[in-house]
Amino acid sequence: MSTGLPLTGITAPQPVPSSAAARLSRGGRAGPLAAHLVLLGTLTSLLGLSWDIQWHVDVGPDTFFTLSHLVLYSGSAVAGVTSLVVVLLATAAQRAGQPVDQVVGGRPVRVFGGMFRAPLGYLITGTGAALFLLFGLLDLWWHSLYGFDAVLDSPPHIGLFVAISLTMAGSVIVFAAARETRWGRTGLVLGIPVLIVFSPITANAFSALPLPVEPEVVGTVFFATLLLILGQFTLGRPGSALVMAVVLGAMQGVLWWFSPWAAHVYAAAVGLPLRDNLGDSPPDLPSDIPMFALLGAAAVTVVLWLCRRRGWSGRIAPQLMGALGGAVIAVSMPVQEALLGDPRPTPVTLSAMAGTGLLTGALAGFLAARLAVLLREQSTPPATKDR
Repeated sequence: MSTGLPLTGITAPQPVPSSAAARLSRGGRAGPLAAHLVLLGTLTSLLGLSWDIQWHVDVGPDTFFTLSHLVLYSGSAVAGVTSLVVVLLATAAQRAGQPVDQVVGGRPVRVFGGMFRAPLGYLITGTGAALFLLFGLLDLWWHSLYGFDAVLDSPPHIGLFVAISLTMAGSVIVFAAARETRWGRTGLVLGIPVLIVFSPITANAFSALPLPVEPEVVGTVFFATLLLILGQFTLGRPGSALVMAVVLGAMQGVLWWFSPWAAHVYAAAVGLPLRDNLGDSPPDLPSDIPMFALLGAAAVTVVLWLCRRRGWSGRIAPQLMGALGGAVIAVSMPVQEALLGDPRPTPVTLSAMAGTGLLTGALAGFLAARLAVLLREQSTPPATKDR
């Protein structure tokens, strides 16, 4: 069964230019180097954010100038500076009359009336990094007014989270543009789980909704299901969702160890005590990531296999994949909470989560298939395949 996701945007091979800007226009080593620097920036920001959240839980309020904030901001700086350099080199290549290979961040976009030519992925990544800088200045002003920062959802923090999400989404577009290369596929397998890890933070936007189940959990299930299916369709290879779920579990394990360790070591280094009532609570951000995403990915993979085996319409396959995958992940969340110390879920709770997962998962599958079409349109020409 075809997934209905056409591959477009193919261009004919061009001669390899000699200048630095022109070498970027044909990808070369500059393409994977810039892409991996952006990925490194998002991973660094994720480490800093998980560390900062755990600091608030285990130690307490903080000021603007802390080591976890430095790690968080440095990751955005790496991604932002890399994006700026790529945009400038791509603009120089265009002005020299040399086409920019879509391997470098996707299709070039005219910015400021054609003053710049920015590959789409780097335009989004750079915009997110620039917004992060602006909201970072707002956060500094906020600290100057109120001193210590005691909550996660202050206005500057909300802006920072939106900016980080844009940067992470841009990195996925960057690697999707190179999905015909080994490094592009590897970057997608890493970049999409980064967004899933960040999804509990994004899902806080749903916290005020009057739902019969926890809105944050519903948001986490929605984003996890959408991104797993998005990755499966974008890569177009059997078992891609399973591989991304395994990577997600590895990232969760690293953060589970790193976040409390970094918070405690840093607190000892600056002479601050831990809270008296800590107990044995699991680390905050890692414990909100779906621990059984692999089961959801397996459900997605099985439904896709059945659809292809039986020739079912590609128009309904994404919704079926999302419904079953979302239901599995949704039911696993109260089980996960019980394993981490919360009360055991009742049958009513599990039924409500299953129904919620079916509905949100179907919507996630519908959107994922259409977003995958957009990502695949940024793919590289065959001449760059497996480079």
